Amino acid sequence: MNICASELAEYPPRLLLPLPASAATPRRRVLCVGVIGPGRVGSALLEQLRAAQPRLLRDNGLELRLCGVVASKRMWLDCDDAELNGRHGGAQIWRPNDLDAFAEHVRGNDGRHALLIDCSANDDVAAHYPRWLGAGVHVVTPNKLAGSGPLPRWQAIRAACASGARFRYEATVCAGLPVVQTLRDLLDTGDELLAVEGMFSGTLAWLCNRHDGQQPFSALVREAHALGYTEPDPRDDLSGMDVARKLVILAREAGWPLSLEDVAVESLVPRALAALPLEDCLQRLHELDALMSARLTEATTAGGVLRYVASLDRHGRARVKLVVLPAKHPFAHTRLTDNIVQFTTRRYCDNPLSVQGPGAGPEVTAAGVFSDLLRIAESLEVRA
Repeated sequence: MNICASELAEYPPRLLLPLPASAATPRRRVLCVGVIGPGRVGSALLEQLRAAQPRLLRDNGLELRLCGVVASKRMWLDCDDAELNGRHGGAQIWRPNDLDAFAEHVRGNDGRHALLIDCSANDDVAAHYPRWLGAGVHVVTPNKLAGSGPLPRWQAIRAACASGARFRYEATVCAGLPVVQTLRDLLDTGDELLAVEGMFSGTLAWLCNRHDGQQPFSALVREAHALGYTEPDPRDDLSGMDVARKLVILAREAGWPLSLEDVAVESLVPRALAALPLEDCLQRLHELDALMSARLTEATTAGGVLRYVASLDRHGRARVKLVVLPAKHPFAHTRLTDNIVQFTTRRYCDNPLSVQGPGAGPEVTAAGVFSDLLRIAESLEVRA
């Protein structure tokens, strides 16, 4: 997992408060939750859950019960200290990281509703999804490696949902924007997806919006990195692979058996920088400038703008590339980290259906994860 265990120590075990006895009701729904990956998104999510817990219990009869958190090498379980949820400091009891044991603890043996939230960006964690879902544990994630990884694993994940467990992944595409749900609603009501076009990277959107020739492109990358808009290694954004993964996720949601290997991806990372250690790459970011300056000149000469766009046409051709768009194109008017997605469907064939809004940042991504949790919670039956 790419989250250091020490990060969790920065967050005292106060993230979900103990419930007052007067709030208990025999008709409440209880959802036991385990969080994997307390990094930027995971930590933002934990704070959002804590803030919302009293309101959800009061207004919706939903009790969220945090059962534990897993970092890269260690995990914390609530059974180690019954008062841990209510403390604002003090000692914490750690166990070695064991994902299967963690899932079993959250699931319990009392027929409870259990949900695991994977906020890591780890392929090994995603490999556990079929087993967890098959055991009846709901899974919510912003981790794109499940939805865009090997097709047989994706098919196994979907098949495991026959257990009745729910798998939701809204935040894998465009952070907190309702993109996956919008597509799902279209398909569930009988529409047919014909094509998708969009700007799926808040980082690349911000860079393209700011790249006006006033400063080198490499300076903008450094600024975005300092602001936390990029991944820890900005090449993960500049390579286009993150965008390609999101395109694959949407295609698979529509039933198209697309894989990453099927997507033609234009990387903005020069070959000379691709294999370097991160620190060496950051020292040589200026090697991006000549290419991006030339592309900007191409766009301004044509009276257009540069945008990094993903597209999937009705013939199944998938592309991710830097393109010059006319100044009147809808994608030319995005702001800051805006993502925008256009669905061309049988119903929306002349005027595509668009979803637009901020597509970067831990708060909005965590909110997308939280909304998935609430959709699952709405379907839970009350258990005494």
